[in-house]
Amino acid sequence: MKFPTPLVSGRLVKRYKRFLADVILDEDGSEVTAHCANPGSMLGLKEPGSRVWLSSSDNPKRKLKYSWEVMEADGALVGINTAHPNGLVEEAIRAGRVPELADFASLRREVKYGKNSRIDILLESADGAKTYVEVKNVHLMREAGLAEFPDSVTARGAKHLAEMSAMVAEGHRAAMVFLVQRPDCARLSLAGDIDPNYAAAFAAARSAGVEAYAVGCDVRVDGIDVDKIVELTV
Repeated sequence: MKFPTPLVSGRLVKRYKRFLADVILDEDGSEVTAHCANPGSMLGLKEPGSRVWLSSSDNPKRKLKYSWEVMEADGALVGINTAHPNGLVEEAIRAGRVPELADFASLRREVKYGKNSRIDILLESADGAKTYVEVKNVHLMREAGLAEFPDSVTARGAKHLAEMSAMVAEGHRAAMVFLVQRPDCARLSLAGDIDPNYAAAFAAARSAGVEAYAVGCDVRVDGIDVDKIVELTV
């Protein structure tokens, strides 16, 4: 995935109200408010003074011109925009970078299923077999080299696991794909101390036949691409 226009660099002042971030731009020292498309806690990624990069838009219908895309943390570039993971995983699947999900004839996004839910990606093979793919963004790292999910309580995530288990019970495949938007993690585990209910739901889903995979990203200021498999330690 390439950013359509060059990103603008700056320093983080603060992230607040979940979806807002104040940033001092490097180019002229002005302070702007950027959209932060990330509903999580962003644990470890909110330090004032952190170097950040923003995309900009000239769309007059937008309330905020800037969107927070990338930041520097622990010596690495980290992608924080949760609007990108579904597209990044789609690109990776189409490019064959997730070998277990390579056999498909069609790929659709945001397909209704279960009880008033939408699956992130639905794969269908030539014979009509379906694979339901749920994508989760990951950028929490509390131990060097180990990514963790989630960074806050996610009742919605537990609900998705139950609905994917139901799809397996109906004879379909279902797979969780964790997208690690930072290049400094080779392993991924669950943050059971942050959300024990999600950890329990994940264990139940795996027992029910839901598959799980993790992939890592090369994060740059000109774009983000899936470039490796991350080891699951759960």
